[in-house]
Amino acid sequence: MTPTATGIAPETNSIPTTTTASIQILGEMRPRYDEILTPEAVAFLAALHHRFSGRRHDRLADRMRRRYEIGNGHDPRFRDDTAHIREDAEWQVAGAGPGLEDRRVEITGPTDPKMTINALNSGAKVWLADQEDATSPTWKNVIEGQLSLRDAIRGELSFTSPEGKTYEVTAEETPTIVMRPRGWHLTENHLRFTDRSGREMAASGSLIDFGLYFFHNAKQLIENGRGPYFYIAKLESAEEAKLWDDVFTFAENYVGITHGTVRATVLIETLPAAFEMDEILFELRDHCAGLNAGRWDYIFSIIKNYRGRGARFVLPDRSEVTMTVPFMRSYTELLVKTCHKRGAFAIGGMSAFIPNRRDPEVTARAFEKVSADKNREAGMGFDGTWVAHPDLIPAAMAEFDAVLGDKPNQVDRQRDDVEVTAADLLDVHIGRPITAQGVHDNVSVAIRYIEAWLRGLGAVALDNLMEDAATAEISRSQVWQWIHQDQRTADGALITREYVEGLITRVLGEVDRREGDRFDDAAAIFREVALGSEFPAFLTLSAYANYLTEAD
Repeated sequence: MTPTATGIAPETNSIPTTTTASIQILGEMRPRYDEILTPEAVAFLAALHHRFSGRRHDRLADRMRRRYEIGNGHDPRFRDDTAHIREDAEWQVAGAGPGLEDRRVEITGPTDPKMTINALNSGAKVWLADQEDATSPTWKNVIEGQLSLRDAIRGELSFTSPEGKTYEVTAEETPTIVMRPRGWHLTENHLRFTDRSGREMAASGSLIDFGLYFFHNAKQLIENGRGPYFYIAKLESAEEAKLWDDVFTFAENYVGITHGTVRATVLIETLPAAFEMDEILFELRDHCAGLNAGRWDYIFSIIKNYRGRGARFVLPDRSEVTMTVPFMRSYTELLVKTCHKRGAFAIGGMSAFIPNRRDPEVTARAFEKVSADKNREAGMGFDGTWVAHPDLIPAAMAEFDAVLGDKPNQVDRQRDDVEVTAADLLDVHIGRPITAQGVHDNVSVAIRYIEAWLRGLGAVALDNLMEDAATAEISRSQVWQWIHQDQRTADGALITREYVEGLITRVLGEVDRREGDRFDDAAAIFREVALGSEFPAFLTLSAYANYLTEAD
């Protein structure tokens, strides 16, 4: 543990004044951690928390109220009080910063040294450096991910595996880095914030991830011809977007860079946010590059908000909820139309299929699925897309090259043909059954993912798909909803807690057990979040507090 660092909290562009607001480091200071947790950087974190932690808590309270309202029959709708923003055709967002003009293929992944090097050598246009759903937020991953990024941005990163293999960045042109900090709801328990009144609380994961990356790298990124760019996750309202915009402005002033240097791409991955895309762009307009269709968390958000609203809101097997079902197509078409109207990029979603170099059939299927997915997105007007594996970049690139040609994007393609109503966004009827295999797969994938997450892995290859926390959230949420809505499988079995307990036992018998594995803990977490009478908003909240922080 290091001594408390006092925060500097400039309220304006004037000389900063010292306050009693502070950040205390509770995590172990391992080799090189002092290069990230410098007194100056920790003071910046304290300043961010002094200025914004209260508003963060207000926004989280707003989320709870809105979720309660939806659960009690008040459907989300396009806001009356912001209709003037939607109807004003004149305003535009800042758009692409240097290095973001062409985003046709982006690769996503965690920020450990090996994955960082692989991403920078991948040939993608952009790398989503993920400190969120693809990173298990152990103290080691949080700080050493920052070290990887710091070294990579300065051309100093290399990695030698335990087997003695050396990895280095060899690409002549590396992807533009867009870093994704944790969402507003997540805390960082290894850092503790004390406010001016002496109240102590866990630090915000969002402000920690953003603050450390920005403080250490913003000026170096500008010198490199790029900039401090961010993917913003889990937003639910324009007010949350305004909070991020104010964070960006404050940070720019703090380190002395031009207002608007930061660029943010917002993931539209919650149901409430789908009704406020114009407003989110508007609040972030000085810093906004675009929106992304965060498809997997969007499905999770649908289930979470409508889990108690009756059988008509029950979704079938997870594999049946594709991007071509009506409510998913409506949401993505509205996203493209909204973005292009405002000069913003529309970035497509993750294709989770990955190749298997030992299984040609699996690899061929992955290429086929990815090509079809990216062909659909490019045809809809998206300006780029995500893949999870470097081998899939050429297939995705080919589909966007065929549509874009020499153009860097298709922002000029206005989707005036698209008309999406609130009813379209809420029409979740698919007309497919829940199968016994679908229930089993949800239990199996969730437990296997959670077990890996507890061991510090956030992006995990399961059943030839690259999965992150969103998959576990969908899987456990569906199980919870199926139980509470008295659903049956296609062969007539009632899905009860006892039925699922039998599947948990079966799954624990199917996995390869080894000394030190976390399957028993994973099963306990799954029981808590899928079989309990209450529905936790995120499985990662209690799992982090009760299992990950203690073990780290």
